[in-house]
Amino acid sequence: MVGHLILRLILWFLLTSDLSPENIIIGVIIAFLLPRGNPSPEALKDWLQVLGKIIVAIPTAYIEAVEIIIRPHKYEDVILERVAAKRSSRLIFLDIFLITFTPKTIVIKYRQDGYYEVHRVRQSNPKL
Repeated sequence: MVGHLILRLILWFLLTSDLSPENIIIGVIIAFLLPRGNPSPEALKDWLQVLGKIIVAIPTAYIEAVEIIIRPHKYEDVILERVAAKRSSRLIFLDIFLITFTPKTIVIKYRQDGYYEVHRVRQSNPKL
């Protein structure tokens, strides 16, 4: 409870950029009034895998950005990527963020049947 309150207050202060007493009171009131979501227990293993993907995605994003600058990509396609089984909404959000973080791919749609529609650019024609 206290962690959620502190997080909400930090976000409030970052959004408003104001630490006046009135704004602090308004922030505390809003932090208490905002509904709290139902926590879903994610396995530590899933979070560690996502953390590993984040560590890999950062240099990959820089490499892909340089590739796009040096060698333009003329082809594009839409593929379906399967969502891992029993993913919580938080982990699905992180998956979508990681796919979209790299310059060559972006998630177009999350489908309820367990797939992401991913648009990607390619340098060569995949049909050849």
